[in-house]
Amino acid sequence: MRIAVNTRLLLKDKLEGIGWFTFETLKRIVKAHPEHEFIFIFDRTPSEEFIFGQNVKAVVAHPQARHPILWYLFFEYGITRVLKKYKPDVFLSPDGWLSLRTSTKSLAVIHDLNFEAHPEFLPWHIGKYYHYFFPRFARKASRIATVSEFTKSDLNKRYGVGLAKIDVVYNGANSGFTPLAASEADQVRKKYTSGQPFFLFVGLIHPRKNLENQLKAFELFKQETGSDAKFVVVGARHWWSKGLADFETNSPVRRDVLFLGRQPMDVLHQLYGAALALSYVSFFEGFGIPILEAFYAGVPVITSSTSSMPEVCGEGGIVVDPYSTSEIAGGMKKLAESPDLRAELVAKGQIQKTKFDWDKSAEKLWASIEATTNE
Repeated sequence: MRIAVNTRLLLKDKLEGIGWFTFETLKRIVKAHPEHEFIFIFDRTPSEEFIFGQNVKAVVAHPQARHPILWYLFFEYGITRVLKKYKPDVFLSPDGWLSLRTSTKSLAVIHDLNFEAHPEFLPWHIGKYYHYFFPRFARKASRIATVSEFTKSDLNKRYGVGLAKIDVVYNGANSGFTPLAASEADQVRKKYTSGQPFFLFVGLIHPRKNLENQLKAFELFKQETGSDAKFVVVGARHWWSKGLADFETNSPVRRDVLFLGRQPMDVLHQLYGAALALSYVSFFEGFGIPILEAFYAGVPVITSSTSSMPEVCGEGGIVVDPYSTSEIAGGMKKLAESPDLRAELVAKGQIQKTKFDWDKSAEKLWASIEATTNE
């Protein structure tokens, strides 16, 4: 079988959530199925680390997919030309984008419909592109894979996609996320927070991630408790709001918040393992990989009561209203003041994490590929 794959999000040192899903699942699928040929379609010269085996052929399609007009040209012309040339049995798109001009059987991995739930968080022109094309991608796809039961239901309700056409392929977590020894965690805290405990936020700084409310909640928590705890933010500042700028300049607890920017994976492993808890209270997520990473690192979680997050978190964390700073602050207070509660949630997180790992993800995605070829 010949399988063409949209691999435009495999970018060296720039893997985000969908990029990690692409990397971790394809790496395993290619190794497990050497009898099949894979055509990886990039929009720029790829790094050798993404050519996972001798059964992978890397192809560069043009133009580079950097904004809506170029997205359209890349998928409707660049991708189409590659599919016409290589005539694959199936086209897999791990980020959900498809070519509407091809008759090749296709499997779209649609991770979430956040742009439908929160159009206010996207620039107008990008939102228009998503609203126009993604319902068409969903109808065009021979099958759809998605990363949570929540998004499966969302696709059915919003786009009328039959549930039998949708496969749930959960995310996993990087194997490097493991609990730290107490002495190692102490060293990490000394390095970053002068030895003080800290809440950790990990993710792209974007309005949907609700960092502003989490920092306001942290300020309230500090005022109510007098705690020495810090708040560490790991993520690129792609969308830096006026509210975040005002907090960084004027908040009485601004010196207790550390903005570390994007960090390499080894540093992330250390920060997770040394954290008091993960604060991941987004407005909307298709899955929420940091929740799972925290479980693997042996750390409790504060997360949101919306979208897929209760499904992923299970009983391993405190679930709060993302619009309520007092609820978020209350969750911080409970975890900061109760070692027993932290230990209880960590134990439950260890059970919950067994539902999710990349080996299972790869197996389920491969089953979905095979089902697509039989459509």
